[in-house]
Amino acid sequence: MNRERIELDSNRPPLLISGRVMNEFCAHARETQPEECCGLITGSPDQRFRTVYRCRNEMTALHRKDPESYPRDGTKAFYMNPTDYLKAAKEASQYGESVNAIYHSHVGAGAYFSEMDQEFAEHEAFPFPDVAHIVVAVFDGQVNQLGIYEREQVGAPWLGRALEAEPA
Repeated sequence: MNRERIELDSNRPPLLISGRVMNEFCAHARETQPEECCGLITGSPDQRFRTVYRCRNEMTALHRKDPESYPRDGTKAFYMNPTDYLKAAKEASQYGESVNAIYHSHVGAGAYFSEMDQEFAEHEAFPFPDVAHIVVAVFDGQVNQLGIYEREQVGAPWLGRALEAEPA
């Protein structure tokens, strides 16, 4: 399938999210650079984004084992550790929460939804096909842009908009 990266749509209003949750995944993005971070965000019907679960990025290990199949390392891509995300989803369900978003960072690049990000989100083996995808752009150790990509319904095109902290 021929894809193009999706940029944030400045005509759409930003989505507001808890500052606590945002600070957690932004800290993860800063701590893992120069590699990309990745994780899950779970929530409930009354609070969509409540709990952050960090996952390990296995891309560098996969690249070292098989550079032909995995030409990029963790500085340019992510591969979420399956044990981590399955454990997080199970724990969340014990608290009445479900996975509502995946997050990952782009180091030295914008908060766009890349061709590879879309392939990951739509891969038949990925267990969370209907969740939002949050991209954290990190430049020089600082988060400078946040985007969220969602579909209005299954199979519809991905739409992006900025992500901002709710007013305190």
